[in-house]
Amino acid sequence: MAPKIRQIADIAHVSPATVSLALNNKPGVAPATRARILSIQESLSKREGTQSFNQLIKGSVRFLKIVKHSHIVNRDHDVFVASYTEGMDKEARKHGYNLEITHISAEQIQDFIDHLNSSSCKGLIILGTELAAQDVLSFESVNVPIVVIDTSYEFIKLDFVDMNNVEALYQIVGYLKDRNHREIGFLWGEQVEARNFSLRREGFEQAMRSYGLPFSAARNVLTVDSTFTEAYLGVLAYLRRGLKLPTALVCANDLIASACLKAFKEAGIRVPEDVSLVGFDNLPMCEMLDPPLTTMQVSKHQIGERAMELLVGRITNRISAPTLKISVGGELIVRKSVRCLPDPGQPPEPAAGA
Repeated sequence: MAPKIRQIADIAHVSPATVSLALNNKPGVAPATRARILSIQESLSKREGTQSFNQLIKGSVRFLKIVKHSHIVNRDHDVFVASYTEGMDKEARKHGYNLEITHISAEQIQDFIDHLNSSSCKGLIILGTELAAQDVLSFESVNVPIVVIDTSYEFIKLDFVDMNNVEALYQIVGYLKDRNHREIGFLWGEQVEARNFSLRREGFEQAMRSYGLPFSAARNVLTVDSTFTEAYLGVLAYLRRGLKLPTALVCANDLIASACLKAFKEAGIRVPEDVSLVGFDNLPMCEMLDPPLTTMQVSKHQIGERAMELLVGRITNRISAPTLKISVGGELIVRKSVRCLPDPGQPPEPAAGA
């Protein structure tokens, strides 16, 4: 199979067969996936004029995707991870490095470290989505530069590049407050090891208190599993127990939000008429939900670029700071799942004929 097809498959995080179907305009590929593959192919083709794969002579850097419990890092988030790798690959090639992608389970971490220390790899970017602090600490013995993305631990002496979760929750809560929502809930997967989930939960509480909105963990925070099916069943269970819904509900990610939307529809609860709903991540499915989901756009491509830029700086000794923790902001994408409530400070409109 042509090397370019394999390269595109690695960057897009799909199979070579899927790439082949997309490039040959065959059925069986989701529209969003097809568009992403064609975009990657166009980008690679443009670069071929000035830099072929054989000209990447500075060595290889590696992106390590680690699946620990697969509640978050799974097929539903493949497009999310693919945006990271596109940003990494673009930046790596700009500096003459080839990006290799490796997938392992948490049980294989030590074996991978032993292999890495004896390999010619120049540096490593780790997907830390499902990793606890102890998992990340395992990599302190690695003898090449390391950058961890999609998580952050302030006390670990490694470089991190992550989304600014707290700022994002301030954006979301502020947007809802501006639309006269005061009763706002947060739905998350507390039992899942995911530092970003914890940061979003903390950011939600901080934002609620900063904006002077009523908050108590017992009233404002709901917990479900982070997989689609279990989140859907968890929301249904809350509704059957007679949960009094807030006027707006913020979900820790889009997958939980879509499961919530499904449960609401089955229970006859309308979005946004009965409750407004906000997600996080801006996955492609958000535009196809009914109603389309308001959600937080994570700067995935930029996070990938910044992580690779930092890694190359470490490899070349251009960056000398002991450690760096880089936080990248996001943008709220407004769609149709949030409604503006009547302003409580304004008198109600008179009834017709009064």
